[in-house]
Amino acid sequence: MTAAVRRMIGIALSEIAERVNAAFPYDRGRARRVPPTIGAVRAEDVIPHRPPFLLLSDVDEVEPGVSAKGRWRTTGDEAFWAGHFPGRPTMPGVLMVEAIAQLGAVALLADPANTGRLPLFGGIDKARFRAQVSPGDCLELAITLGHLGSRGGKGSGTATVKGKLACAADLLFVFG
Repeated sequence: MTAAVRRMIGIALSEIAERVNAAFPYDRGRARRVPPTIGAVRAEDVIPHRPPFLLLSDVDEVEPGVSAKGRWRTTGDEAFWAGHFPGRPTMPGVLMVEAIAQLGAVALLADPANTGRLPLFGGIDKARFRAQVSPGDCLELAITLGHLGSRGGKGSGTATVKGKLACAADLLFVFG
């Protein structure tokens, strides 16, 4: 190969690299492609959950494969309030964790690389319940996904009510 041909190939490769870098910006600290942030989405359009076990009212922001923010607006009419506990209704902690997990599933499944997959609970670590949640409260939910592999991954999430931490947990999931 002549020097002129090598120079032309080098120029062509540089132009291709510039176009790829412009189309797919990198967060150099994490050395991976930074997906675009999606605004509000309907949870039903992304995850398979349906009422009465869909625990997301709104999904406000999704960074596919990375994080999500949303909320669960309780009405007080949900069936669990009547039995947990009569006279002093309190949201079960496992439902707060499930709401965080559903939001994590939205973040996972919004990434085209996970289309058609089903994330299932693999475990719950460091779950802490800090405040009582009552009928009519709005749980503000947030999750950040950590390690993601071909068979599963991890995430950390929180649920707050009126700015006060109600629940925090690290979640493990596997793809079913």
